[in-house]
Amino acid sequence: MTESTEVRRKRALYRSWHRGTRELDEILGPFAERHVNAMAETQLDQFEILLELPEPELFSWFVEREPVPHEHRSDVLSMILAFTAAKGRS
Repeated sequence: MTESTEVRRKRALYRSWHRGTRELDEILGPFAERHVNAMAETQLDQFEILLELPEPELFSWFVEREPVPHEHRSDVLSMILAFTAAKGRS
């Protein structure tokens, strides 16, 4: 039995706000609230993969301390990086 897209979206939104570190919650939570409901299935797949990665690794990419490895580059990661940059400018 496959999960509905609605269930996947709700889980991704919850997980975005409950990463374990406040810094990531403040990046991924607002990003998910703004974008997760409009994501296509492939984008939701990409987002779920990112949510599985370790917090220090993600945070270092989001604040541009470390370059994003080629295998983790995706449309969704680009969206998060743009969202983070715009948030930093506001």
